[in-house]
Amino acid sequence: MEKLFFVQLGMGTDLHGQSVTKAAIRAVQNAIHHNSMPGLRSVLPEGSLYNMKVNVKLAVPCERETLDEDAVKAVLPYGQVTIEVVDGGMVTTSGVVLPDKQDKNDLIYVVIASVEVGY
Repeated sequence: MEKLFFVQLGMGTDLHGQSVTKAAIRAVQNAIHHNSMPGLRSVLPEGSLYNMKVNVKLAVPCERETLDEDAVKAVLPYGQVTIEVVDGGMVTTSGVVLPDKQDKNDLIYVVIASVEVGY
């Protein structure tokens, strides 16, 4: 990325169901849903949001092979999105197993996201 404009951090959890994908999607949404960048288009090449580069780093605690990167990318409406997955996040207990929520066990998966935007 030649020019970095901002970095936002987010955290997402899957309280029931043990899906790192769901937790990652929520982490990215948490990082981006409190931002407005009205001036960004004026500095992007050709003024196009599709020329924006979005680098996402996900700290995932386990089951990295089950992470659906395309589902995470779909959360980001514009730009050329890349995803890097690293060890991190957290696994903790919810204290309860709810079969109607597709729980396999009583674990909560926590994913941390860093979202960088620039070009």
